[in-house]
Amino acid sequence: MIEANTTSVVQQYLDELAGDAPPEPIIRALLDKSARRLYLLCSTWLFQSYPRLARPPVNLPADEMLSALVERLLKALRAVRPQTVRQFFALANRHIRWELNDLARHLEKQPLFVHVELDDVLAPASNGSGLSEDGCRMLEAIDKLPDDEREAFDLVRIQGLTHTEASQILGVTPLTVKRRLNRGLRLLVNELSDLQPPE
Repeated sequence: MIEANTTSVVQQYLDELAGDAPPEPIIRALLDKSARRLYLLCSTWLFQSYPRLARPPVNLPADEMLSALVERLLKALRAVRPQTVRQFFALANRHIRWELNDLARHLEKQPLFVHVELDDVLAPASNGSGLSEDGCRMLEAIDKLPDDEREAFDLVRIQGLTHTEASQILGVTPLTVKRRLNRGLRLLVNELSDLQPPE
C-alpha cells in the first residue's frame, strides 16, 4: 500500500513538473514525498554493495547518503525531467551508484596508516574500501545490462520490490518482470563466469 501511494504521489509531482509552474517548489516536494523510498534505496546500496563505507574510517550513515543523493537530484532535476516514476527512480539509482563509487574511489586513494613494530610484516597496500576490481566489474556488468533487464534488476534485487510492485511501476505483468530479471541474471552469470568458484 505504501509503495502504491508513493508511486502515485511521485507521478503527480512529475506531471506537475512537466507543466508551466515554477519547478523548484515541485522538485522539493517531490523529493520530500519520495524520501522514505530514497532512504531505502540508499540503505540497500550502502549496506549490501558498499558495506566498507559504513565502517571506519568513513562511517557513512544512510541518512548522510540520502542527503548527498537529494543534493545530486536537486541539481539533476533542473536539467532532466523524468516523465514517469520508472524514470525518476532510475535517475536516483544512477546517482546513488555514482556517489558511492566516488566515495569508494576516494577512500581507496587514501594512505593507510597502521602502527607497526619494526619486526612486523608490512601493512597491506589496499585499505579495503570494498570497491575491489571484481566489485567494479560486477557494477559495470549491471550498468551494461539492456534497459529492461537492468530496470527489473534494480527494482527487485536492489530496491527490494516484489514482482507485482515492480510490474506496476514498469507497466507490465509480474510474469514479464520475472522473465526480464531471469534474463538479466543469465547475462550477468555469462559476463562474470570467471568469478564463479570451481565446482
